[in-house]
Amino acid sequence: MKGPAIFLAQFLGDEAPFNTLDGILDWAASLGYKGVQVPTWDARCIDLKQAAESQSYCDELKATFAAKGLEITELSTHLQGQLVAVHPAYDDMFDGFAPEHLRGNSKGRTEWAVQQLLYAAKASKNLGLTAHATFSGALLWHTVYPWPQRPAGLVDSGFAELAKRWRPILDAFDTAGVDVCYELHPGEDLHDGATFERFLEEVDHHPRANILYDPSHFVLQHLDYLGFIDLYHQRIKAFHVKDAEFIMSARSGVYGGYQGWVDRPGRFRSLGDGQIDFSGIFSRFAKYDYQGWAVLEWECCLKHPEDGAREGAPFIQKHMIRKVERAFDDFAAVAPDESLNKRILGLD
Repeated sequence: MKGPAIFLAQFLGDEAPFNTLDGILDWAASLGYKGVQVPTWDARCIDLKQAAESQSYCDELKATFAAKGLEITELSTHLQGQLVAVHPAYDDMFDGFAPEHLRGNSKGRTEWAVQQLLYAAKASKNLGLTAHATFSGALLWHTVYPWPQRPAGLVDSGFAELAKRWRPILDAFDTAGVDVCYELHPGEDLHDGATFERFLEEVDHHPRANILYDPSHFVLQHLDYLGFIDLYHQRIKAFHVKDAEFIMSARSGVYGGYQGWVDRPGRFRSLGDGQIDFSGIFSRFAKYDYQGWAVLEWECCLKHPEDGAREGAPFIQKHMIRKVERAFDDFAAVAPDESLNKRILGLD
């Protein structure tokens, strides 16, 4: 495992040091981070098209990060990935994710989003990256609670269409040698293990269809986030270190009662302030030899982001496990001896 790293999306702003790439990289490095996950929709961080088309631009970008003692962990297309599949009910709410000239043009917006993902595949290759963070988008989410009951075949049709849109993107990432890591997230058609499996079947178990593991979204869904690693560790290629809590309430539950985050039973917290067993998570990742980055994603309804970021690097560093190279009782080991083994088994 590599880390600690930080996702920049929640920290970019209009004031120094968060308003320029140099400034925010200096800030991240000063806090002890070694890697940065880059939001590709913010031109202050990267020109995605140029990164796809110019190796020299990518070499210069990597040098900028290296001069600060940082690496790019992954590129993120969360906003563009969302726009690969948008149900018309959400058109107005997601229009802001697209360039202004495409707002109100759902077809053009989707075509733009797909092209962004294709750029991201080439840019990731040019930057020497092996994983990419994104969302799947959603055509079925408005039917997540089946009332009225879903018509027969609706879910099959929805996943078939989602796979049809993503298959050429996955192929492009395969050509680039980069894994597409879907953050399994409420609001996306890929939001848990069952939906990921269904999508995986539709894309013929494509080798580049993988998972960005974020336990906070599983806590809010009451999903076993440790057992999830046991089930899907071979497909987990990216990791958001984010805390959450679910405080049982007599007034509202998983759906949150349309309340703001601070009043919801389930809410995101800064690292160490929630309920997630990170020792268990990092132990599972050590067991399965996870080779990717541990990336802080700060989202908290109470703590200031700068405090969350400052506390995040040592928290991640503390939990990272350098895996043991030998058994603790090797001092009592004996040399291989088939005759001895047979005597112990009573077979001699």
